Amino acid sequence: MQGSRRSVVTTGSGDATSQDEGGIVASDGARALVVIPTYNERENLPRIVSRVQTAMPGVHVLIVDDSSPDGTGDVADELAKGDDEGRTHVMHRVEKDGLGKAYLAGFEWGLHRDYAVIVEMDADGSHAPEQLYRLFDAVNDGADLAIGSRYVPGGKLVNWPKYREVLSRGANTYARVALGTNVHDITAGYRAYRRKVLETIDLDTVESAGYCFQIDLAWRTIQAGYDVREVPITFTEREVGSSKMSGGVMAEAFTSVARWGIENRLHKIGLHKRG
Repeated sequence: MQGSRRSVVTTGSGDATSQDEGGIVASDGARALVVIPTYNERENLPRIVSRVQTAMPGVHVLIVDDSSPDGTGDVADELAKGDDEGRTHVMHRVEKDGLGKAYLAGFEWGLHRDYAVIVEMDADGSHAPEQLYRLFDAVNDGADLAIGSRYVPGGKLVNWPKYREVLSRGANTYARVALGTNVHDITAGYRAYRRKVLETIDLDTVESAGYCFQIDLAWRTIQAGYDVREVPITFTEREVGSSKMSGGVMAEAFTSVARWGIENRLHKIGLHKRG
């Protein structure tokens, strides 16, 4: 992966070890890295990190902060300094550069260390760390990408505005039909990748953000022939702060998915080569 992404790691060595060799991820979460991008999440961050490390004491957390003006980066540094077990790491990026770029920087950091699985998780509490084991169980059962899904049996939405649900369900239905996939929640941001997936798909060519970033990476994983599975999760609307979703992000997803769907159909009839 290219080294041009502007970021500075300030804490953490990323040494993930465990005595439990029963699966890809140990029962306490060891050998897994949870990447949490932040922008103005000062109040939410300590809660979510505490919940992650209570639910999975062996897991490591990388907080990727995009120079939050509310001081989230300072809070992250304090969390890392107060973690005597060395499980909390912080990356400071020089500008707000989008969710996708933050995750790519986090993936790069994790792939330079010995983590077997890298997880995406929001900082706002919408993704329950107490259900992280469901993603790990799927990976240990053979999944290359485990997606925490709101829209498979057992998945739930809590306190989400109806208009957001309609938009989300519509976006997922559109992507499923356009791309011809069986993934019901391809926009979901709670997911776990085996490192081999992130090493194989061409992350240096990913420019997508938000909704589109999640679709983009899942679609690349599917096209590469990897095992993608969905597990049910409970998605809870944030209590503090505001959503980062924008009309521009949604428009990007709409046009990109249409293009990928057309290219896929042309490829099937021999009129387009995948890059």
